[in-house]
Amino acid sequence: MNTNKFAKISEFLLGLLFGLGLILSGMTNPSKVQNFLDIAGPWDPSLALVMGGAIAVGIFAFSIAKRKTQSILGGTMDWPSQTKITYRLCIGSAMFGVGWGLGGFCPGPALVAMASGAKEAMIFVAAMLVGSFLCQLRDKLKTKISP
Repeated sequence: MNTNKFAKISEFLLGLLFGLGLILSGMTNPSKVQNFLDIAGPWDPSLALVMGGAIAVGIFAFSIAKRKTQSILGGTMDWPSQTKITYRLCIGSAMFGVGWGLGGFCPGPALVAMASGAKEAMIFVAAMLVGSFLCQLRDKLKTKISP
């Protein structure tokens, strides 16, 4: 089998596994997410276990990956060049958190929920795409205006 085909099949299967994990954990259910974030109301701490498991796997996986120059499937390991905490990062993080809290979705679970036909997820994804487009447009305009 061609390495590129194997990589594509592997990417599909890993995406499928990720999506199934989101469904099984309840991350595609906005009310479950909002109940996790609402510590003063009907708090549901179960998503803390999901996040804790993801962090544990991530720490292990990234500690191994950072020592590699090539992925298991032969691709390059591209690491972020920017490591500073900037004003833009803080504003973006705050916007992400507010959107997550109000909508009950973050991008991955929203895409999975959208595939099931959930109207709320479709609205969220559409708003996310418009926001992304506007941010890119702002950056292009800013670049053209700057000397």
